[in-house]
Amino acid sequence: MTGLRWGILATGGIAGAFASDLRTAGLDLVAVGSRSQESADAFAARFDIAHAHPSYEALVSDPDVDIVYVSTPHPMHHENARLALEHGKHVLVEKAFTLNRTQAEDLQQLAAERGLLVMEAMWTRYLPHMVRIRELLADGALGEIRAVSADHTQQLPTDPAHRLNALELGGGALLDLGIYPISFVWDVLGAPTTIRAVGRLVETGADSEVATVMIHESGAVSTTLSSSRGAGPNAASIVGTEARIDIDRVWYTPTTFRVVRPDGTVQEEYVSEVEGRGMQYQALAAERLVRDGLLEGDILPIAESVAIMGALDEIRAQIGVRYPGEEDDRG
Repeated sequence: MTGLRWGILATGGIAGAFASDLRTAGLDLVAVGSRSQESADAFAARFDIAHAHPSYEALVSDPDVDIVYVSTPHPMHHENARLALEHGKHVLVEKAFTLNRTQAEDLQQLAAERGLLVMEAMWTRYLPHMVRIRELLADGALGEIRAVSADHTQQLPTDPAHRLNALELGGGALLDLGIYPISFVWDVLGAPTTIRAVGRLVETGADSEVATVMIHESGAVSTTLSSSRGAGPNAASIVGTEARIDIDRVWYTPTTFRVVRPDGTVQEEYVSEVEGRGMQYQALAAERLVRDGLLEGDILPIAESVAIMGALDEIRAQIGVRYPGEEDDRG
């Protein structure tokens, strides 16, 4: 390993899950930064972290930190990741990568100029069951892929002031939940050539449900559904002419899947054996890239993260969602 020294920017729930999995993997977590000393101290005590900083600026200025994990809400991703890059740190940014494509392109350009890694923390792509699925697809085990479907549906808070429903905080089902199935179908089928989206908005103007139908270069069709107001199956399938893959609940976490022949015969069953939540695999991938002197990897190149943000922009345009002040970013 490279021996990269990790710093975590912000101390919310996802930051805690990531810190726990870093410890599980034996990686070097050395610092945390928060907007208050009290919060930083509490987080540091919880995960035995040496340096607790009372500001994000102090965290990215820490000479003992090599790479920063940005775990703030979506509207702050661009500003926080840019701050870390400007201070010479590699960056792993929570998904959705930014609010929109313009912000994503800016981070891509800055990282390239500085010779630094900037990577979207779409942790699902790095899980062992997804690695095996890509192997099966590359081997042609399913034949011609005809259709892919996935949902990410949860019963989440309905309070209008909650970040999930507040437009000023990037609220809505799409960026929090829909990013998972949209990134998944992109992983399997590549970029869409046609996007059709419908959605339902709540009183704040944020989206509570979003459904997409996309056509991809091969002609294959993908469908996705995200909802923040009801819990669905949270399953996924890849349908080919020779077999299909059924990924069980919850498909975007360590889980099981089956390769099923058209006659119903199960050809292969995969069972995940993962310690912790599984967020360590993206961190390990980031460390390997830095060790090998690479600025991006094959699993999720930065150009793909940028393109996915562009697709989310298009979906939001179709369903009528625009974030406050976004005109400044999108022109």
